[in-house]
Amino acid sequence: MTVAIVGIGAALPERTVPNSHFTHLDTSDEWITRRTGIKERRFLPEDGHLADLALAACRDALRRAGREPGDVRHVVVATTTPDRVTPGLAVEVAARLGLPHPAAFDLHAACAGFVYALDHATALIESGRAESVLVCGAEALTRITDRDDRSTAVLLGDGAGAVLLTDVPGAPAPRFVLGSDGEQIPSLYADRHDRVLRMDGREIFVHAVARMSEATREVLERQGLTSDDLDLFVPHQANARIIHAVAKEIGFPEERLFLNVHRVANTSSASIPIALAHAREAGRMNGSGLLGVAAFGAGITWGAGVVGWHLEDA
Repeated sequence: MTVAIVGIGAALPERTVPNSHFTHLDTSDEWITRRTGIKERRFLPEDGHLADLALAACRDALRRAGREPGDVRHVVVATTTPDRVTPGLAVEVAARLGLPHPAAFDLHAACAGFVYALDHATALIESGRAESVLVCGAEALTRITDRDDRSTAVLLGDGAGAVLLTDVPGAPAPRFVLGSDGEQIPSLYADRHDRVLRMDGREIFVHAVARMSEATREVLERQGLTSDDLDLFVPHQANARIIHAVAKEIGFPEERLFLNVHRVANTSSASIPIALAHAREAGRMNGSGLLGVAAFGAGITWGAGVVGWHLEDA
């Protein structure tokens, strides 16, 4: 079986928060934009439910794929910020979609979670254990943000994105490379007492560029591909400087690189699927093509992959 993305959806909170919101942190729109590329982000209300965003993104992906909820028997939601300690988001989303007793679970791999989930979903379909898999990335990072920490508060936002994967005859074979290094936990973490993200920005920048570049090169080599074979490269939207540095490291041309970090900031595991939805809206994912993805997050975790898309609605 050859797996491809056949539907993409996204959902964002209504509240838009510009850089001017953070003037109390002795910063400015110019400083934030220059260092991160971010202009604004979306915030979920304090009493808001992340499941609502995840559900809307999944419905959007199914609708655009021309599929009914009953066509799906597996749901994977990548998240670090679910509404409850247990159960996770996936079981609620699946129930509200009206899926008939599907397999549903959350996956926690920080900002790399969506790439990990894509790998898992692909394996399910390739092994014949699933005909299609709904993969969602959903985050309310404002729940674990220190509003007085300039190094993290300006970077983070909330949102959800989803894709539907299924067998598409003739699609290019997908491949993923995943990794982790627990020795680097002190560089980016949130513990159970403090419950907010703490980050060594310089260390994370270096590791993010190195690991995302290495993983992308490795996945291309394993598939006998080069960056010229990718129609679009959509890395984790953490910071524009990181994204451009990774593209330079792997020799990927700017014209086939997609960024939307200026619109939504870092939404962790939701960032790649939200970016895919925006790329589709911008006409960057017409018909069929080959997509490259890469992500890096706390843990530290990282991953990269190539997967085809076949979109009827594009």
